[in-house]
Amino acid sequence: DSSEASLSVVFENIEGCSSTCLQMLLENISGLTVDADFTVELIPEINVAVATFIKSIDTKEFVKKCSQHKRVREFKMTARLLESTHTIKAENLPDSISRKDLTVYFENARKGGGPVSDVQLFPEENSAIITFCDRKGNA
Repeated sequence: DSSEASLSVVFENIEGCSSTCLQMLLENISGLTVDADFTVELIPEINVAVATFIKSIDTKEFVKKCSQHKRVREFKMTARLLESTHTIKAENLPDSISRKDLTVYFENARKGGGPVSDVQLFPEENSAIITFCDRKGNA
């Protein structure tokens, strides 16, 4: 499904750049505004951030611009498109969450979801593994 680029870009090796610094850097490169046009989620445990674009942009071109940008190279960060997946892990779920609740939530097309084929609940970890019928639904 190479005809449809991901709406999310992964930034690796981000430890040299604070959250605010990264957001401003991405605004400078994209010409867009954080929160209105894109969101940034930091995953410090693995030294990664994910920028997800709300506004439609050419993410392949954006990744190319990032790899050529002076500051990105200075910070030794890398950027790549987030791969599509059939399975995701949802964490920090409320104790009362049910399989049905999760299925309906992750099938919400307005939130980027799609048809769910399976939900495995792990109450002891307050997490779940959600498996989609196809790779388009990866909310």
